[in-house]
Amino acid sequence: MGMYFTQEHEVIRKSVREFIAREITPYMDEWEEAGEFPALIFKKLGDLGILGLRCPEKYGGIDADLFSALVIAEEMAQCGGAGLPMSIAVQSDMVIPTILKFGSEEQIERFLLPAIKGEIITALAITEPDAGSDVAGIKTFAVKDGDEWVINGSKMFITNGPRADVVIVVVKTEKAKGYLGVTLFLVEKGMPGFTVSKKLDKLGMRSSDTGELSFIDCRVPHSNVLGRVGEGFYHIMWELQGERVAAAAGAVAVAQYCLDMGIKYAKERVQFERPISKFQVIRHRFAELSAQLEAVRQFVYHMVYRIDNGEYPVKEISMCKLLSSRLAFEIADFVLQVHGGYGYMTEYPISRLWRDIRLYRIGAGTDEIMLEIISKQLNL
Repeated sequence: MGMYFTQEHEVIRKSVREFIAREITPYMDEWEEAGEFPALIFKKLGDLGILGLRCPEKYGGIDADLFSALVIAEEMAQCGGAGLPMSIAVQSDMVIPTILKFGSEEQIERFLLPAIKGEIITALAITEPDAGSDVAGIKTFAVKDGDEWVINGSKMFITNGPRADVVIVVVKTEKAKGYLGVTLFLVEKGMPGFTVSKKLDKLGMRSSDTGELSFIDCRVPHSNVLGRVGEGFYHIMWELQGERVAAAAGAVAVAQYCLDMGIKYAKERVQFERPISKFQVIRHRFAELSAQLEAVRQFVYHMVYRIDNGEYPVKEISMCKLLSSRLAFEIADFVLQVHGGYGYMTEYPISRLWRDIRLYRIGAGTDEIMLEIISKQLNL
């Protein structure tokens, strides 16, 4: 189990592993082709207790630590694709913690509890057609009208967006105040003026549906403001740290899955009358990547340990996100190369993983943004 994991973690690991083998892996090809997974999967995950694992018992969770979420990420990587795990993480690691931390009791009752049970699907909408990394530069705007807010604007690349029942939408409410003029809203499916303008066709993560959302005079009651008006930027910066932890853990887990796949293939593939794993250029590269991956994994574990013990290590979170994302793609690219022409064929799992893993260097903060954050933390 190691120094970070307990028997309770291993119980969670076993339960999730069995669920994935039974309910997910056999259907991944079908869901990749369809561009989405059945909503029933969320209900089954809710019944398993996975979605709200870290929530208090009174809300249906078990007050689990962050290592429990890391265990789930490690096991989810075994399903053969990163799309569905990403959709799940949006709900379990991004939306649920944000509502739990900033939501009112009424919002917890209306939105958090059904999200934990998997009765609804949720999304988080930050990115816009003209604003991604620059959160303060968003243009979606809301004005107060009595007991309601009227939202106009659009959001782009929203995971779970096409069928989300509830979306946390990041909106400007005071243009002149920059970072201080951002507010979070809980926008519900069916609210007048809120539509899915387009379901997007992606290079990878295809089992996860992604959409462009449109808000045209969308009226949202003031009771759906999440947290404090004007403090949404700070709320979302808090959320992004958790999102980056989930991304780093997921990248390391999928990278390990790729590495294991590549080593297995190299042992089986025979060229020049011997397995290609016997060629020094191949086995040394595997050894090098394995060593690098173990170093990054231990960095992620140490960072999670610090968070579980009350620290907020923004610099280290950004470092882990940067290193894990880059290394995961480096590993996927090498494993595809080891497969040769077969790796370029869609029937081979590495082609899917290569496409999926590329997103880790973009989502939850690009490599470039991570470098900027690290630079600032170094007082440069």
